[in-house]
Amino acid sequence: MTYPSDRDRVSMTETGTTLLQAALRYAELGYPVFPCVPGGKAPATPHGFLDATTDASQIEAWWTARPDANIGMPTAGLLVVDVDGADNPWPGEDLEGIGDCPLSMTPRGGRHYIFRQPAGKSWSSTAGRLAPKVDTRANGGYIVLPPSVVGGKPYRWVRALEVGPADQPEAPAWLGSRVEGGADLFAQGPGGPAEDRPVAAQGPPVAPQCAPAAAGGNVIPAGHRNATLARLGGAMRRVGMSQEEILAALVRANLDRCSPPLKDREVQRIATSIARYEPDQVAVAVVEDHWRQDNPGATEPEDSGPEMPDPGPLPVDLLRIPGFVSEVMDYCLETAPYPNSSMAFAGALALLATLAGRKVRDPGDNRTNVYILGLAHSSAGKDRPRKINAEILHTLGMSGQIGGRFASGEGLQDALFTEPAMLFQTDEIDGMLQSINKARDARYESIMETLLTMYSSANSIFPMRRKAGRDAPGAIDQPCLVVFGTAIPNHYYEALSERMLTNGFFARMIVLECGSRSTGREPRLLPLPERVLETAQWWADFRAGTGNLENWHPVPRVVPHTDQATDVLVETRLEAEAEYAKAEAADDSVGTTVWGRVSEHARKLALIYAVSENHERPEIGKTAASWASRLILHQTKRMLFMAQSHVADNPFHAECLRFLQKLRAAPDRALPHGVLLKRMKTDAKSFSGLVTTLEQRGDIVVQVQATSGRTGRIYRLAGSSSDATKGGG
Repeated sequence: MTYPSDRDRVSMTETGTTLLQAALRYAELGYPVFPCVPGGKAPATPHGFLDATTDASQIEAWWTARPDANIGMPTAGLLVVDVDGADNPWPGEDLEGIGDCPLSMTPRGGRHYIFRQPAGKSWSSTAGRLAPKVDTRANGGYIVLPPSVVGGKPYRWVRALEVGPADQPEAPAWLGSRVEGGADLFAQGPGGPAEDRPVAAQGPPVAPQCAPAAAGGNVIPAGHRNATLARLGGAMRRVGMSQEEILAALVRANLDRCSPPLKDREVQRIATSIARYEPDQVAVAVVEDHWRQDNPGATEPEDSGPEMPDPGPLPVDLLRIPGFVSEVMDYCLETAPYPNSSMAFAGALALLATLAGRKVRDPGDNRTNVYILGLAHSSAGKDRPRKINAEILHTLGMSGQIGGRFASGEGLQDALFTEPAMLFQTDEIDGMLQSINKARDARYESIMETLLTMYSSANSIFPMRRKAGRDAPGAIDQPCLVVFGTAIPNHYYEALSERMLTNGFFARMIVLECGSRSTGREPRLLPLPERVLETAQWWADFRAGTGNLENWHPVPRVVPHTDQATDVLVETRLEAEAEYAKAEAADDSVGTTVWGRVSEHARKLALIYAVSENHERPEIGKTAASWASRLILHQTKRMLFMAQSHVADNPFHAECLRFLQKLRAAPDRALPHGVLLKRMKTDAKSFSGLVTTLEQRGDIVVQVQATSGRTGRIYRLAGSSSDATKGGG
């Protein structure tokens, strides 16, 4: 059997139809729809496919809020044959009654044949009953419809839905008889292993047949942990247990039976996925393997590779670029009571980004707006760069372009409406993040939303909210918001949440760590350097574009790339895309979010390098591009390592991370029992639970050491150089 090629098929996306338009069209035909997460198959509504509707106003509200949401459709009353794999021969040439039904192609080359269930029938979904890798979706299931996109590839119609459910072709008799009768092909062959049969048909959960139980109990080996815990969770949900109850039981089962245990985050994800379904629907969800549908391409992603290595702090040679930035840095270091190169560099970079805001751009229309965060402990030199920036801008008569703390998103918009290029300098930014995490006040949510959208609006128009008494809400033309924030390192990472790691806020930051405080010295009173003031004044006087509108609607000067610079930036983009693909395959949402911004960051920094080096005739050369690429690639890896090792999902996870941090900071990455117990400042029972969890997860090694007739324990970070005597004694 042959199918149209990609060139012959025409999808709704290719004909210009948006996801909203497609969803409304399906609803008009009588098919209830619901949104799925952008780029995935997981429902984006609280009750999954149970929230599906044909109500146009609800559909418009869903897709207006998330225009890139995929389209899900429940299959109740239908029979959808789901053929997995482009090379799967089903149904073969000798079977009849297939050709007239709607048919869509999935992103991986599979096929969805859509039929109506005959009158009087009430079919449930099956797995492998028709043939190897051929499942069905019926009552209690759902599918994703074109033009949805998963893994960057769209679903496509071969024969589209053109009529309502009642007018669809009825499933042929031979197909119905196979759906109703016959054993599922589970026990062997490509149809699927025995552990994939429906929960309702299995009785009490048992260990997979291919993994014999150990003498001490039913061990769940790597490769089967996600599926087995999902089935256990499904059995609990079927009898009405809540998400919290399911999670508690799965955490215990994970520690007791999984070898090695899954990460805490993975167990929580399974419990959340299972709890989305009503008790009478969960059996279908488990047999259809909805956990894997929610995480396409992922098979136990925590086993996909080693954890992100620590690249260490930024090399000091990257904290210098020629011209204006270095001149401001030099003045800062000469006058600071505690000179700090990282903080001086961050401050000077933020100052130039503000001065050049709305005045220059690169050939890709990247602007100088950056969010820079300097991490340093108290009294380590965070204040001096802020004061210098304020003094320079005040001397230029630009005091109105500098701000302090964020009071609200609306206040931030109002400030930029008055001064479209602004530098906000805020100390202890972690306090704002903590407020966003803990407070229910919409004011804090509006700050985050404004920071996210303003960053992406630098080369466009930002529409403001409508205010009472105003005919028009107003707009900000090409806003340039530069943020120079400072925070104490551990406070910043503890303030981050999973949502901030994945909503783009973390990825938009350029985080510079300042290390240990330098040796203090007597303060020096020096005037601002004439060359710094001359260059800053040049920027203040420079107007991009021509005519009367240059202040309101500037046309920024394009700073060109050399061919060599272009090659470097393309290589950086390709490297970031490769890392993005790895993170995507591992279902690492933090990794995809951060790597997705790397190319943009590199181009912004290369532009700032060029205008620092020569503000009158800037050009982005190979040196600028190479510096920007090195800095961003190193900083991205460092940010991912710090997020992985410091940002907790829950209080217990936070204690686990703190335990590991104590070992990382210790000589040889190891500490005796008594010393670590004191440093953790916790009780012995809680400490013992941490040790048990981390040892079973493979994060630490417990060694026994005999000294002076006594036996003591040493805890060592797994993989450290002295790990040869694992378990010792």
